Amino acid sequence: MLMLIWIRGLLRRRTVRVVGVALSLALSVALVASLGAFITASNAGMTSRAVAGVPVDWQVELAPGNAPSEALRTIGAQPGVQRAMATGYGDLAALVATTGPTVQTTGSGRVLGLPAGYAATFPGEVRYLAGSRRGVLLAQQTAANLHVGVGDPFTLRLTDGSEHALRVDGVVDLPASDSLFQVVGAPPGAGATAPPDNIVVLPLTMWHQLFDAKPGLFASARTQVHVSLSHDLAGDPATAYTAVVERAHNLEAKFAGGAKVGNNLAAMLDSARADSVYSELLFLFLGLPGVVLGAMLALVAGASGRDRRRREQALLRVRGAQPRGVAALALGEALLVGAIATVLGLAGAVIAGKLAFGLPLSAVLHGAPLAWAGVAAVLGFVLAIAATAVPAWRDARTLTVRTSAGNTRRDQRPIWERLYLDLLLLAGSGLIYWQSMREAYKVVLVPEGVPTISINYLTLLAPLMLWIGFALLAWRLSDLLLRLGKHLLRVLVRPLSGRLAGVVASSMSRQRSLLSRGLVLIAVSVSFAVSVAVFNTTYMSQARVDAQLTNGSDVTVVAGAAGLPVGLQAKTLALPGVAAVQPMRHRLAYVGNDLQDLFGIDPARIGEATPMSDAYFQGGTAREVLARLAATPDGILVSDETVKDFQLHVGDTVRLRMQGPDHAYRPVTFRYVGVAREFPTAPHDSFLIANASYVAKATGVDTYETLLMSTSAQPSAVAARVRTLLGPASGSTVHDLQAEIKTTLSGLTAVDLSGLTRLELVFAVIMVVASSGLMLVLGFTERKRSFAISHALGANGRQLASFVWSEALFTALGGAVLGALGGWLQAFVIVKILTGVFDPPPEALTVPWTYLGLVAVIAAISVGAAAAWAVSAARRPALEVLRDL
Repeated sequence: MLMLIWIRGLLRRRTVRVVGVALSLALSVALVASLGAFITASNAGMTSRAVAGVPVDWQVELAPGNAPSEALRTIGAQPGVQRAMATGYGDLAALVATTGPTVQTTGSGRVLGLPAGYAATFPGEVRYLAGSRRGVLLAQQTAANLHVGVGDPFTLRLTDGSEHALRVDGVVDLPASDSLFQVVGAPPGAGATAPPDNIVVLPLTMWHQLFDAKPGLFASARTQVHVSLSHDLAGDPATAYTAVVERAHNLEAKFAGGAKVGNNLAAMLDSARADSVYSELLFLFLGLPGVVLGAMLALVAGASGRDRRRREQALLRVRGAQPRGVAALALGEALLVGAIATVLGLAGAVIAGKLAFGLPLSAVLHGAPLAWAGVAAVLGFVLAIAATAVPAWRDARTLTVRTSAGNTRRDQRPIWERLYLDLLLLAGSGLIYWQSMREAYKVVLVPEGVPTISINYLTLLAPLMLWIGFALLAWRLSDLLLRLGKHLLRVLVRPLSGRLAGVVASSMSRQRSLLSRGLVLIAVSVSFAVSVAVFNTTYMSQARVDAQLTNGSDVTVVAGAAGLPVGLQAKTLALPGVAAVQPMRHRLAYVGNDLQDLFGIDPARIGEATPMSDAYFQGGTAREVLARLAATPDGILVSDETVKDFQLHVGDTVRLRMQGPDHAYRPVTFRYVGVAREFPTAPHDSFLIANASYVAKATGVDTYETLLMSTSAQPSAVAARVRTLLGPASGSTVHDLQAEIKTTLSGLTAVDLSGLTRLELVFAVIMVVASSGLMLVLGFTERKRSFAISHALGANGRQLASFVWSEALFTALGGAVLGALGGWLQAFVIVKILTGVFDPPPEALTVPWTYLGLVAVIAAISVGAAAAWAVSAARRPALEVLRDL
């Protein structure tokens, strides 16, 4: 009965306190549950993208003697198998074609036998470029090596010496050739190999006619069953990976050594489960500070009424209540606040999950999101108990009735301030950051061209220690100013308080603990908003730069086997939405025995079609390095790796071997003038940049293989117009920036931050409002008694307002300035630590001025509204306020 009376009294007479603490707790609950939804959605997205990117899930290679028909029945009976088709693999010794007076002879290669309907069953494995979709098909590069096209004859020479006269029916591209010709039986991801140089694709019946029952070809012919699985897998990549691997092992056990499984699906999921670590890393960097901030708001909100609770507790004990009963009432209040906060927080998380990640209610209420919701609910109740019940229980056990009724504030400096913990944390953060930068730590490594994530968790302490240390430093600076800088305070508050400046400054000095607490909360909230906004904006901006670097420009045309059509540059420039067009030669050149990509450009005009970032070059800005190349007709830019391998110095002569009109390699002399770290469409490791005019003159081949276009309209729309202009028979491919951005945001460490950005930016605004407005309201509520006494002693409304506005502006402006500085430093450190994620790394942080301006306006409105409410409440009749107390 007493508990019900107590709860009813809290809801009626202490509404502001209960609602304030509940809202603060609800922020933490909602943020934890929402971030759990982010991790779940991110992992599910990684799994779905990994699954969607596999043309053939399993390649089951049969041992000699196993009949394909029996194997198909066994495989088809496996759970989850949707489609299965037998294919043939055989070796060829050479291909021979006569073109005019010359005879072209290639090296070895592979003969691939595919059944009818294969391309439709496994879309993405075969792309038809020219000619028929049936009959004898040559891979694009093979057709280029033989100098043949549709309708031309050639000779297929097998490994037993037999020769077969064939005619080209069509030209194809095999986009997934690395996995298509993998070493079956290797661990997931380890079997992919470089595809053969020469590939002939035959109907499976024709393949059998060539390879069946021929003893000389027995060792070179193999049968594979290509399998498509059901993609109804768990959202977590690690769980899905385990399930797919177990299915493959089960199938191999049924064949009892008669088959090996090339598990392409498991290889992609293996990469995705490593990527999921990155979403957790982002949670630590971007989400955890928000959770801690929400907890701080809740604890401070709960502590705001501690003096009043002590007086209420003393009254209860005077009237006979035991300490245990008093603690039980406090626990009831904590459970009430925790329940309200949990309901509000989980409701907010459901709304946030829908708006930020597109998760329906059913997705939030089961599986991993539901588990996160449980964690968030427990956190809400724990914080409620820590903020309300624990202090009351401790006071009931340690304080007498007399001390409970009085003011027990202590003026002793906290232990962290006496130990200079803030300066130690900042120094430790700087030391860890310096060490990681000195050792060139990268969260993303690319050993042998395979991207992997390597997390040094000690490095993660740098931003964490910076955040905590900066918050404590803000408290120290505020406390020093309020304690020792009364003269400066008088000067600062004089415009608001006039002749009462000295009194107001003295009052603020006596309230320094309360004011410092409010300033620090505002500083930490602003720091969170600034760091999240700057990092996310920099990340998304750099994702676009990365995509443009990979794609080459807004729209890029890559020539097929027949090359780019004559006059294409002028025709594309006339298309609507095309701003500039620049052709680029893409050749291959031998540097010693190393075959590298060489790009011939017009250095003076290449920047018209694609941005030239200073980060692309070493030894000067992009303008300076390209001007140096333009001034040296035979100049060449090489990658940093090539400079180290060949010990080059500026001005050195570099001799390359390049193909001439007869496709024979001949030496071409260049002069080394600089280093290119990155370049549009170029591979990451080794490449060369030269003047296009000199490349054409030195090789005798005046053709362009790539066309770069900048657009004034949507790149996807312009790309569609270019495809229409080229027609389906050209063999050229058109890539647009928007499609590449989607690919970039689905690759390694490229978690799509759009949903997380929306979520955290909204929470950042809410926390800034809570720390600036709610804390000011709760602080005034805690001090209503002193304002009422001042009013009773004759202070008028204007004089009381000067106290409120001086304190409000001190905490708001001080917190905003310190928070902005701390947030910028936090974003700078995070971006530097995650430099390996960006390719190329950003030249500078990208600041979202519009968003930060909106945050500043909302915070100012919140502070103004809270201060106006406080002034209005301070003007209430003193007897009415004291009676309420």
